[in-house]
Parts: sequence; structure tokens; C-alpha cells
Amino acid sequence: MTIDEKLERLTDRVDAIAQSVELLTTLHRDVEEAAAKASAETAKGFAEVRATMAERFAETLVFINRLAHVAEAHEQRLDELEGK
Repeated sequence: MTIDEKLERLTDRVDAIAQSVELLTTLHRDVEEAAAKASAETAKGFAEVRATMAERFAETLVFINRLAHVAEAHEQRLDELEGK
């Protein structure tokens, strides 16, 4: 194998490596974009869940307060009945 043949073979290998690096760079960029999109969608989903949970928690507090008033009224009635 002559030096020119070796040089041509090395050039071909370097070109192949350059193409591989270019392909990997493109794939990496695509994966980063997909990950960023997925992360944004996940954050949006969590924000929606948080809002829903806060709303339901507020509703639950209202119901608990209503139950507390009902229990207090019943307790007063029982006290009045026991006092008679």
C-alpha cells in the first residue's frame, strides 16, 4: 500500500467520522428539543394539578367548616336536652 493510498484511506475515515459526528450532533439537538418540550408539558401538567388540588382543598375546607357548625349545633341541642 502506497502512501497515497494510505492517505486516501485516512481521508475517507476522517470523512466518515465527520459525518458520524454531524449525525450525532443533529440527533443530540433533536433529543434536547424533545426533552425541553416534554419538560414544559410536564410543568404545565403539574401546574394544572396544583390548581385543581388547591381548588378541591378549598372546597374541602368549606365542607369541614359546615360539618363543624352542624356538630356544634347538635352538641348544643344535646346539652339543652341533658339540662332539662
